[in-house]
Amino acid sequence: MFAEPSPKTRELLERLNRFFDQHIYPNEARYHHEMDAFRRQGNAWQVSPLVEELKPVARAAGLWNMFLPHPHRDVPAISNLDYAPLCEVMGRVSWSGEVFNCSAPDTGNMETIERYGTEAQKDEWLAPLLAGEIRSGFLMTEPAVASSDATNIQCTIRREGDEYVINGRKWFSSGAGSPRCKIFIVMGKTDPDAPRHAQQSMVLVPRDTKGITVLRHLSVFGYDDAPHGHMEVLLEDVRVPASNILLGEGRGFEIAQGRLGPGRIHHCMRSIGAAERALELMCDRLRSRVAFGRPLAEQSIWHERIAESRCLIDQARLLTLNAAYKMDTVGNKEARAEIAMIKVVAPNMSCKVVDWAIQAHGAAGVSQDFWLAEAYAHQRTVRIVDGPDEVHRNAIAKLELAKRAGPARA
Repeated sequence: MFAEPSPKTRELLERLNRFFDQHIYPNEARYHHEMDAFRRQGNAWQVSPLVEELKPVARAAGLWNMFLPHPHRDVPAISNLDYAPLCEVMGRVSWSGEVFNCSAPDTGNMETIERYGTEAQKDEWLAPLLAGEIRSGFLMTEPAVASSDATNIQCTIRREGDEYVINGRKWFSSGAGSPRCKIFIVMGKTDPDAPRHAQQSMVLVPRDTKGITVLRHLSVFGYDDAPHGHMEVLLEDVRVPASNILLGEGRGFEIAQGRLGPGRIHHCMRSIGAAERALELMCDRLRSRVAFGRPLAEQSIWHERIAESRCLIDQARLLTLNAAYKMDTVGNKEARAEIAMIKVVAPNMSCKVVDWAIQAHGAAGVSQDFWLAEAYAHQRTVRIVDGPDEVHRNAIAKLELAKRAGPARA
């Protein structure tokens, strides 16, 4: 049912793959060279010249803002099902999403403001985000609590007259390292005495507001992910206008559920792209290396791994497309089981395939000479971001058990 992309996506895919062949793959080494040069100079948190150079080229090619599920002013909508193959291609090169203004956390933040923001909020923040003029950060996770349960969040958002006063400490705040990050979406508690899922709210906080301190960047398996970054951020008596609240007090958990659904499936789409590329690299390496008198590609253990990789990738892709289809047709809430299933399946699959590709490359696979070590770090992280495997498995199990609730069955 979902094996072939729609005519719309097929045409976009042709243009996107052509763009990758002409501008992304040939520039991978240049991108890392530029970022390494910044690190040697002592400041990795600088805008990538390459990405800025490629953005207008992508925009001119009609490959811009391809993620938005609802039309907004002059930005057309694209369904989750149509976006899936495009996002998969972007998953093959970790930094490529920003070239097309389709990178996290901006995509999720833009969807959030488009869906829950006021017209004034959209004018001030969504418009420049869609134009690629600024970037954004999402501040939800905290170091002092198990943030896989969002109701644990301790950051306070207190109303004082016409302002909210925010106090808390956040970490792994994706996007907060970028020098072009101008707006945070912050989740905190406005009423700790309200019902459990009505205590939280989300508020828009300009990055340069007094009281915000970026304490440090947090590496992921030693990677700094500059200039995007994952930062620890301290908010001390940060004051913003009361009009900066999203949707209203007590609606933060509701917004989080609406925001994280698309974010989760986008991660899965990218994971499939990473796994697909890892399989290609595995096959190329096995065909080019000889051990014990014959090519590695002729040895049965590698036949097993190649075949298993293909099965796992295609299974995950079909499950992802099914989740996207459900999101488009019945909504994110009704598709929560499918979203949870793919959030478990896709990163675990990708970790396995990338790991086999590393094994096929031997010592080279864990070195900086190949993309695989970086890919493994990213894919292993996806098993935690937007909810760890355990949380999603728990949700799936509860939904299954609920199907059998009621009178005893024969």
